[in-house]
Amino acid sequence: MNKKVEFQDLGNMPYGKAWDYQTELFDGIVQTKLENRRRKDRGEEEIPTKNYLLFVEHPHVYTLGKSGKEEHLLLDQKGLEREHVEFFKINRGGDITYHGPGQIVGYPILDLDNFFTDIHKYLRLLEEAVILTLGDYGIKAGRIDGLTGVWIGENGDPNPRKICAMGVKTSRWVTMHGFALNVNANLNYFGNIVPCGISDKAVTSMQFELGKEVDMQEVEKVLKQHLSNLFEMELFENQQN
Repeated sequence: MNKKVEFQDLGNMPYGKAWDYQTELFDGIVQTKLENRRRKDRGEEEIPTKNYLLFVEHPHVYTLGKSGKEEHLLLDQKGLEREHVEFFKINRGGDITYHGPGQIVGYPILDLDNFFTDIHKYLRLLEEAVILTLGDYGIKAGRIDGLTGVWIGENGDPNPRKICAMGVKTSRWVTMHGFALNVNANLNYFGNIVPCGISDKAVTSMQFELGKEVDMQEVEKVLKQHLSNLFEMELFENQQN
């Protein structure tokens, strides 16, 4: 099993470009796995599959998962243009969400055959990395039964609010898409959607909870370390320009 994971900081990148890049990496891993099946049949040595962890910050964009409802976008085309927001229908699970400046979006593109073949565990570890990161900043966060993502105010709290959304795609145990942690995000943009299809719960950010702007690079560093520890990754970096 290859636990080496190439970390890339993509900086600020339009959603469509990042999606294309994710897809390129994802397809490359899947093709390696298919080739390995043929090599195994021929009695040849298999090629190690690659793994990637991408961090990126997107310009304003709404994305709708394959099981989502388009009516959860509360803007028409003119409204999107007025707010300078893009809109994409994509192939991850989940409903509609927002990405934008002040948010850390993480895309783990992993061959889970290198780690564990358990999607439930994969999602819970992504959540746990965010929960631990928030804890390092004195923010108590957790999960709500039956819902993905990370929440402030857990089961029984009268004011639960989501701080990190999640939505993934897997094929042949290869993952793409991932999570979005609201650090200094402008929460007003969530008012134009029904976030993740949930109408009775609020959205929050680290900045809102702490009452001050937070150093994005510092949060990225902490989050990356927790992901590395939980998945037992051997991270190495490749800075993208």
